[in-house]
Amino acid sequence: MERFIQVIVDGWATGSLYGALAVAVVLIYRSTGIVNFAQGELAMFSTFIAWGLLQAGLPLGLALAGTLAISLAGGMLIERVIIRPVEGGEVLTLVIVTLGLYILVNSLAGWIWGFGNRSFPSLFGDGSFDVGGVQFSVESVGIVAVLIAVVGVLFAIFQRTKVGLAMRAVSLNPDSSRLVGISVGRTLMIGWGIAAAVGALAGALIAPRLFLDVNFMGGVLIYSFAAATLGGFDSPLGAVLGGWIIGIAENLAGTYIDFIGADLKILVPLVAILVVLLFRPTGLFGSAEVARA
Repeated sequence: MERFIQVIVDGWATGSLYGALAVAVVLIYRSTGIVNFAQGELAMFSTFIAWGLLQAGLPLGLALAGTLAISLAGGMLIERVIIRPVEGGEVLTLVIVTLGLYILVNSLAGWIWGFGNRSFPSLFGDGSFDVGGVQFSVESVGIVAVLIAVVGVLFAIFQRTKVGLAMRAVSLNPDSSRLVGISVGRTLMIGWGIAAAVGALAGALIAPRLFLDVNFMGGVLIYSFAAATLGGFDSPLGAVLGGWIIGIAENLAGTYIDFIGADLKILVPLVAILVVLLFRPTGLFGSAEVARA
């Protein structure tokens, strides 16, 4: 029984990492209506910025704060220069542009920092504690606490502030938003900026578990899309819960299903995406689309 609980706890910790990036993916979609396939690479680039600030001698807290500020500004700049010319266009056009952004950011990071592996310090240290024979790492508990705090802040922004309400309105109907006086362009810039900052935080949480290199977010992005699809692309809380479900499910499958093991665990998020798209496209916690007759 202890082993089963330990497997669940380990999957919960891993799923928290998926949920961290999934929140950024959901935030872009909820505020702009765009699925950003480059979200993982933007998080990777931001993590390298944090690493560079650490190498320059800044303490970890200041390096992370500076990275979040740079990422906020960078996300707004990307929306203004790259995304805005095609916003409101065909879905295929937006997909191609974000995929192009993926390649651009990945290549730029490789050109600046190279393709070698680097270590990145944990925000919470490497301690652990035992509860009833089950090991909990301080880092895992810290990641969960940060995720819950981020979701709470985003909920307050979307539900209680004019900026959040404007982002929701713009994602649903940009034309009507303009008619009521909302600055659509500025709102979209803010949405991309906030999502880039959340992605930077996700990268800083994930990097200590992996080696920091230009491709370290590639696999995580697949799991994060599965988490967002399962939880619902318009629900930050759903993204976190979806990440936990995916993480626990893949860990259980890898431990107790022999033919899956460690090598085929990637099947879990892929099957989750397929099943959700077939039977509940809005996700477990997403809002059903309502159309006027």
